[in-house]
Amino acid sequence: MTVDTQLPFDKQYVSQYSEKRNEPKWMTELRQQALEKADTLPMPKPDKTKIDKWNFSQFNHEAEGQSISTLTELPEGIQSFLNTEDEGQNLLIQRNNSVAYSSLNQELKDKGVIFTDIFTAAKEHSDLLEQYFMKDGVQVDEHRLTALHAALMNGGVFVYVPKNVELEQPIQSVFWQEDPSVATFNHVLVVAEEGSSVTYVENYISHNESDETVANIVTEVIAKDNAKVSFGAVDNFASGTTTYVNRRGVAYRDASIQWALGQMNDGNTVSENVTYLMGDNAYSDAKTVSVGRGSQKQNFTAKIVHYGVNSEGYILQHGVMKDNASAIFNGIGKIEHGASKSNAEQESRVLMLSSGARGDANPILLIEEDDVTAGHAASVGRVDPEQLFYLMSRGISQEEAERLVIHGFLAPVVKQLPIEAVKNQLREVIERKVY
Repeated sequence: MTVDTQLPFDKQYVSQYSEKRNEPKWMTELRQQALEKADTLPMPKPDKTKIDKWNFSQFNHEAEGQSISTLTELPEGIQSFLNTEDEGQNLLIQRNNSVAYSSLNQELKDKGVIFTDIFTAAKEHSDLLEQYFMKDGVQVDEHRLTALHAALMNGGVFVYVPKNVELEQPIQSVFWQEDPSVATFNHVLVVAEEGSSVTYVENYISHNESDETVANIVTEVIAKDNAKVSFGAVDNFASGTTTYVNRRGVAYRDASIQWALGQMNDGNTVSENVTYLMGDNAYSDAKTVSVGRGSQKQNFTAKIVHYGVNSEGYILQHGVMKDNASAIFNGIGKIEHGASKSNAEQESRVLMLSSGARGDANPILLIEEDDVTAGHAASVGRVDPEQLFYLMSRGISQEEAERLVIHGFLAPVVKQLPIEAVKNQLREVIERKVY
């Protein structure tokens, strides 16, 4: 029996929601059209993962969140992801569907940098947002979940970095799902104009262990010629949240997009991370770590598509599965015809800590050009009992021994992450998930 995917939201609801947010006409029309398409589009079909019984329809769409004046007002679990002593940092905190805190350095404002919530962007930067919103990255009609995302978007941020502006300090967003039943339909759009650079870090946090809800997240990163974007994320939704997250990048000539993703959700998750290397000499690397536990099921796809000559793409995935958790890791490198002298490399490794855990690593190379370099490596295995025995024979408990093994297995990836803040946050979340 499949779960009913009929939503209790109609065209009138969507129009009224858009009107309440004072959105421009184009956004209202996009929402309405997307809702109509959602009725006819199929659900996505992730490889080797059945999602027809997952909850994508039971949730509350809207909940307000209380604003704060200082970061110390936040719970300690949220503060751990922040530098609470730096009140001048570039930071936005979304609490449920409301902005609770927002700060952007005046110098960056003077340079034309935009860092604001998606609704303010729609009102104050409508033409600029419309130019990129679900155009070059993710399309509205890819499948039912992308259409529903466009129709029901209820949060997110817009980051815009003008030509030749280089940000030395990172920009950070924290998305806190405080209400246990409210859904997170976030849209994150990062645009780096020619010759610019930016580091963006985001955190997703919830605590709904029993209440069921949904996260439907779309991210689009646009790196123009010679732009550099480092994108870091630590996803930490609780077991009650079913998550679909689609992070998409487009890199033009001499541009680079680096992904550093900590997939630490406790609920069922489908994650897509796709980058299009459109320009010559474009570069991307996608690094992902994950720890699964309980009975959760996860599907991760990292894909880099080469269109430009001499483009480079690197995928590195490490996952640890505990208890009865299972995960599929797909690493796909595709080199299109004409993308000569390109290089596609990928590595996926999965470690299982218990007899009930399951993991699968699928390296895929799709090559349509002769003069290229490509390679892949994959491994799936269970923890070496002799390794655990050795640690336990030295007086270490089994729990602590597993902890050391997990950290050792993930360390090669965590160490390579380009963003220091993400490294520290990941170590913190891994500690929570191990115990």
